[in-house]
Amino acid sequence: MQIEEIIGNFELLDEWEDRYRYLIELGRTLEPLPKEAYTDANKVRGCASQVWLETTPTRDSEGHTALAFRGDSDAHIVRGLVALVLALYSGRPAQEIVETDAAPLFKELGLAEHLTPQRANGLRSMVERIKKEAKEAMAA
Repeated sequence: MQIEEIIGNFELLDEWEDRYRYLIELGRTLEPLPKEAYTDANKVRGCASQVWLETTPTRDSEGHTALAFRGDSDAHIVRGLVALVLALYSGRPAQEIVETDAAPLFKELGLAEHLTPQRANGLRSMVERIKKEAKEAMAA
């Protein structure tokens, strides 16, 4: 799902109970990770729930690196947050990933004031991990 569609759907939902349900539904749309992806290397540190991110770099004909991500979590709402982060970053060029600040989007969606501190920290940890991998891909 595209990030613009997710933002539009969020705007249609006035109640936070509905927005939480929508996040859970987003999580259900994630492509399942293969069993071998549930490794310590793919685990995101700093999340209260367990979160895994699998990264696949690709190069275009000009040698620019793009990163595709797949992810999962053992918690329903966090799975939805994983889906949101992947919609924002997956498939984009590494340079664009590094330059894209997720904080304004999270603020626009109201996540900043409606997530528990643990979930907010986990969300930041996911974004930091994705940006770190993008920087590493650019340096390679």
